[in-house]
Amino acid sequence: MKKSFLNIVSAFFLILGVNANAQILGNGPASSSLAGTNYFLDNSNFEGLANQSYGRGLGFPRTNLTTFQFNTSPMDNDVTLSHFDGMVVFNSATGNTVAGQGVQVAVIPGFYYFSNPGNPGNITNGRWIPMGTNSRVNVLNGVAAGVPTNTQVDGAQVYAYKGQFTTTGTSTAVTLAVPTGLTSMYGITIFKRASSGNKVVFSKELYSFDSTNGAAVTGSPSMSVVYPADTYDYILEYFK
Repeated sequence: MKKSFLNIVSAFFLILGVNANAQILGNGPASSSLAGTNYFLDNSNFEGLANQSYGRGLGFPRTNLTTFQFNTSPMDNDVTLSHFDGMVVFNSATGNTVAGQGVQVAVIPGFYYFSNPGNPGNITNGRWIPMGTNSRVNVLNGVAAGVPTNTQVDGAQVYAYKGQFTTTGTSTAVTLAVPTGLTSMYGITIFKRASSGNKVVFSKELYSFDSTNGAAVTGSPSMSVVYPADTYDYILEYFK
């Protein structure tokens, strides 16, 4: 254990001792063959390993973005710093990011990067952006406060609420629950859960919607729709 620790320390100071303009091989010293290329660090070559069947990977920092808070104090006096723009972490939790730590968004386990371009000196407008396949947002049924989505329009956060309504089979009128704080609707998806568990989308529009009492009419301006008698799920996207 002591030998391993000393090896790590030695490697660290070896890297620090390399000229700041040199390119570095992850499995060796600075390499003149990398000079002038786009690589500043190359970890791709492990042909010198005794057992080449061993997999190698890069371990990213793991954190809980539902409790994560930035320490901005070291950067307050340096406007040239990016204030974490481009920072990458692996998030291990499900929920919402901390209020006041950039734009509050819903997160699930996966890789995220902090997007804060053009904002040196503060993190107010920065937000955690999902990378790869973890871009979905889990919208829970009946959450009155709604869930922040990964969508913004002109800097305004779009929220989502999942609810249900039951139809009689003879009327186009339905009643939707009005989420807390709703000021205007952004969009709606109405669907029925099939017996197999798959969701079959029936409509992405309403003819009318009164946000004061939840009164709505199914269909579009060109055609009203009478749904067969049943219970339907919907996801209402809206602004606060």
